[in-house]
Amino acid sequence: MTAVPTPFEAPIDPALLARMANALFTALPGEVPGVQAPVQLAPPGSPLASPAGLGPSVPGTPIPQGQVPGANLLPASPTPVLSLAHRAPALAPHAPAGNGVPDSVFAPVPGYEPRFAGGVLGVPEAPAAAPYYFLPGGAPAPGGADPLEALAQQPFAPPEPPRAAPAVPAGAQPPAAPSADPRFYFVDAVVLPGGYTTPATPGARESGAPGAPDRHPPFDVHAVRRDFPILSERVNGRPLAWLDNAATTQKPRQVIERLAYFYEHENSNIHRAAHELAARATDAYEAAREKVRAFLNAPDADEVIFVRGTTEAINLVAKSWGGQHVGEGDEIVVSHLEHHANIVPWQQLAAAKGAKLRVIPVDDSGQVLLEEYQKLLNDRTKIVAVTQVSNALGTVVPVKRIVELAHRAGAKALVDGAQSVSHLRVDVQDIGADFFVFSGHKVFGPTGIGALWGKREVLEDMPPWQGGGNMIADVTFEKTVFQPLPNTFEAGTGNIADAVGLGAAIDYVQRLGLENIARYEHELLVYGMDCLRRIPGVRLIGTAADKASVMSFVLDGRTTDEVGQALNQEGIAVRTGHHCAQPILRRFGVEATVRPSLAFYNTFEEIDRLAEVVRKLSPRRA
Repeated sequence: MTAVPTPFEAPIDPALLARMANALFTALPGEVPGVQAPVQLAPPGSPLASPAGLGPSVPGTPIPQGQVPGANLLPASPTPVLSLAHRAPALAPHAPAGNGVPDSVFAPVPGYEPRFAGGVLGVPEAPAAAPYYFLPGGAPAPGGADPLEALAQQPFAPPEPPRAAPAVPAGAQPPAAPSADPRFYFVDAVVLPGGYTTPATPGARESGAPGAPDRHPPFDVHAVRRDFPILSERVNGRPLAWLDNAATTQKPRQVIERLAYFYEHENSNIHRAAHELAARATDAYEAAREKVRAFLNAPDADEVIFVRGTTEAINLVAKSWGGQHVGEGDEIVVSHLEHHANIVPWQQLAAAKGAKLRVIPVDDSGQVLLEEYQKLLNDRTKIVAVTQVSNALGTVVPVKRIVELAHRAGAKALVDGAQSVSHLRVDVQDIGADFFVFSGHKVFGPTGIGALWGKREVLEDMPPWQGGGNMIADVTFEKTVFQPLPNTFEAGTGNIADAVGLGAAIDYVQRLGLENIARYEHELLVYGMDCLRRIPGVRLIGTAADKASVMSFVLDGRTTDEVGQALNQEGIAVRTGHHCAQPILRRFGVEATVRPSLAFYNTFEEIDRLAEVVRKLSPRRA
């Protein structure tokens, strides 16, 4: 009886093995790093046109040349280290590497590559197709179809920049909303920053408990939410509703995987050493700086200084610029709306120099009083430091006008953008301030990283804040020569990985579009304020006509802690307390508030859940 060889005993055809390997690599999307296989097209019907000759033939499938097993699958020869400066995954698109293999692999879903979907794992790439959270006309995919599948092949047209509303001649009626279903609906027509005028919601709401108006969002929020792993958490058995975005924002998978990729493939110190990882890390870090520059529309990336966050940035300006330019009898102006981080450093400076801190008052809605501000300005005013969006009330401050008036008085101006960068399009050249500061964790990036932007001529007139490595050009025991911007203010090893993560977060926000974000969040805010206003016993704190994200309130007969704990039992996360903004809360006669705050991944259903809990707590509920 003739023995039948087992599969392990059967002879292996080396050429077949090579073809199988080639077919496997061909089936994977993207290029395979380190593989350079000359290919030819298999004729239709050839067994080589499908993996290992199995299954139906696919015309045009590449096959290797030659019969040597794995001959065409060997790694390419290494590229000289000093030629690697352009190859960091943070820079897209890349030039071809020295070995001819592209370093960029474009994913079918922009900004997120599932594992093994491309040659660079976890690294955001430039879009090759429509972001799946943008839907045609703003409508959800029909039949509940997965938007990933429905939209993967659709071309992407970036949102148009906001346009100013057309002028209405005197005596004429403004144009009515178009009869066709508009893409964005709002309760009332509102002029957003940049001049975009929102269309009003046609018709009135039904009486009774408010419900979400029938409107289409600018993107599929449920698809966006799938990018944020933590939003799948359950708290006390309930789905997490993260309404504490003014404290910190959650992080998309793209940011999380970019951080992991840095530590797995790029981790090194920067601006020093001549090895490959130093080149990769330096490229990724400096690419993040350029992304911050573009995000703020700053004129020069060298004017962007990486810091730990808004607090450190303000302290840097107060200690360095203030220490050199503020003297006895001089005045520093802040607003009543400020976070403690934009009060305490100036108080310290005033105390050290014998200067005076002056405060811009606010009206009963929480908006600054420009007339009173103008009265504060004089030839002793050295700097005006104001927030763009209040973290406690959500008030959007007219910073451009405030900066203009400060400059007329001969003063410098600093704008705190911690609460604005995730909600509004920021253009530092248009605002005109001398300094602009923000924190990465407020804009869906990592904690412990932020940026200070300053005008070059102002920064170059400031002494270094800290001394040490990376900010020196030459050191002797007699003197030190400092590096030019931005290194002047980046002593020591910076937070390299989180700067790269901030760049990924900016990519994500830019891909969604700040205009889309502002429109959708404004809908949420108007709806949420209306829901809370209808609850007996609720007092809204901060009702300025121009505001963003924040819905602070107090409830009769309940402490803020009681409300916060009741919400937490239902899986709803809000901030309670003074929000590091005690002066403005005391202006309204309270020591603490409940502060739900919104981001683009929040939903009308989450606001309904919030309102239902507060309604049940109301001592005057029906």
